[in-house]
Amino acid sequence: MMVAEIGAGYVTGSMALLADGFHMATHAGALGIAAAAYAYAKRHATSARYSFGTGKVGDLGGFASALILGLVALGIGIESMMRLLEPTAVQFETATLIAVVGLVVNIVSALLLSGGHAHHHDHAHDHHHHGHDNNLKSAYVHVLADALTSVLAIAALLAGKYLGWVWLDPLMGIVGAVVIARWAWTLMVTTAGVLLDKTDDHVAEEIRDRVERTGDATLTDLHVWRVGPQAHAAIVSVLGNAPVTADTIRERLKPVHEISHLTVEFRAT
Repeated sequence: MMVAEIGAGYVTGSMALLADGFHMATHAGALGIAAAAYAYAKRHATSARYSFGTGKVGDLGGFASALILGLVALGIGIESMMRLLEPTAVQFETATLIAVVGLVVNIVSALLLSGGHAHHHDHAHDHHHHGHDNNLKSAYVHVLADALTSVLAIAALLAGKYLGWVWLDPLMGIVGAVVIARWAWTLMVTTAGVLLDKTDDHVAEEIRDRVERTGDATLTDLHVWRVGPQAHAAIVSVLGNAPVTADTIRERLKPVHEISHLTVEFRAT
């Protein structure tokens, strides 16, 4: 479908269809990156080379997908602007037919991915939204973006044919580029936070509360970061009064289910 849309976009002169086809190419690329990330993570899951496992491979794949989306959005925007200033002839009937078929393909793809995405979203909600799989999310977002650009392409082509609004074809290319760029930026910020070990405030607050709630221990240093979907690492430094020990702190933190790697540094007063 991607090849058909890109080819038809060149032949018919439709910028909206051409943009939809190139965006579908990023969709295919995102799925390829997602598959490669999962395969790599599974193959090296028990490797001693990775101290905290391979859970971040998915986030790396998501970041790469977002970066590609951003570059494609820039290219679509520039080309659409050029065609808006210098309109070209468009074969509306053929372009519309191809765009409709492309929309059907995108809808089917979204349905195939929505099951895993919806299940994961519900699971993440139960964990206070701290178990998002950004790799799967990136692939799902690509499909939704594809569907949206297909709808925009169809609307622009129909308006051009029946209303004579030829300028709407490149304008929809610009609108699609802006929407894609916004989604790409959001996903890039989310995945970059994970890759840069951004502190998970929710988990950090829960750790602090469980360590200090009885008043016999004080948290002196805390580092909490995500190492994979639904998995966090934590380094906890505690100053405590007898009979509190490092084992006591570990027991207090057992209910914090997000922690998969815990290091406790304990000093007695």
